Amino acid sequence: MGKVTIKDVAREAGVSISTVSNALNDVDVLNPETKSHVLEVAKRLNYVPNLNGKLLKSGTTKMLGFFTTSVAGPYFYTLVESMSRECDRLGYGLNVFVTTDKQIIMSNILGGRVDGVVIFEELRIDDQDIAAMEKNKVKAVFLDRVIRSEGMGSVIFDSYEAGYEATRYLISLGHRKIAYISGVDTMFDSVQRKEGYLAALREAQFPVDEDYILQGYFEEEGSYNAVKSFIHNHPGKLPDAFLAGNDLSAIGCIRALKSLGYDIPNDISVVGFDDIDIAQYFSPPLTTVRNQIARQGMLVVNHLVRMIQNKEQGKVEKLAGELIVRGSSHIKLSRPS
Repeated sequence: MGKVTIKDVAREAGVSISTVSNALNDVDVLNPETKSHVLEVAKRLNYVPNLNGKLLKSGTTKMLGFFTTSVAGPYFYTLVESMSRECDRLGYGLNVFVTTDKQIIMSNILGGRVDGVVIFEELRIDDQDIAAMEKNKVKAVFLDRVIRSEGMGSVIFDSYEAGYEATRYLISLGHRKIAYISGVDTMFDSVQRKEGYLAALREAQFPVDEDYILQGYFEEEGSYNAVKSFIHNHPGKLPDAFLAGNDLSAIGCIRALKSLGYDIPNDISVVGFDDIDIAQYFSPPLTTVRNQIARQGMLVVNHLVRMIQNKEQGKVEKLAGELIVRGSSHIKLSRPS
């Protein structure tokens, strides 16, 4: 049997097509008995309404789009789960678009297939793209980037302050040679965390050693390899502590140090960012900056929907981090000569 149409429902129910349409769209012109009869027939026939037709009439999709290059890893798992729950609470669905193809991204953003968009900065949306979105009155909220206009806003972490405070914490433990494992240099959070780290070093009047800035790309294996390579290539320059750009990098760092025979934290302290689920169960439990990932997801959707409903204009909201001290950091102990 082919797809059931609205004509099939009308024929089976013994009513006109317009009556079926009014019943399905909850138009208050039918008596309750007729409406109930039509809906029962539609359900029995497994009729699925033509959404495209409804969208043309209403001008809305009741869908939001999340555009990103990846959903891998604990950050995206928590973020998407939180966004999905908030969408459901507000009566919206969530479409997740995972692609690096700029043409696909912009055609979906500008094509009216969703009522509003959430954009992760790694997609490289430039000023020309933003101008096109504004011209088409696209409502958008950005992660990992500061944007504010009438129909666009941002919900970001205060990564600069978090990087600064995490470095100050390591300095307070007596550490002087603090290395930083960077993420991706084009990403807002990565840049801001590194800038906070550098600011704390300068404030303490510690020299900034470029050798102590490693590239881990926010990845466990990338950071594992970067730390092993650094120690191999720089004998005699072992840091007192590592500040990693995220928890996966911190875990890769600890694995590398352990593989070389170092004890964490008695030999070297390690601090991460995000407080992902595994952080408290890792060995040793990870000292980290807890970012409000679930809250970010909730606020992003809430802000976007309120802009769609013309209840507020675009704004920038920063979420503060919280230092969670666990077993991977320790007061600096003097090393035997």
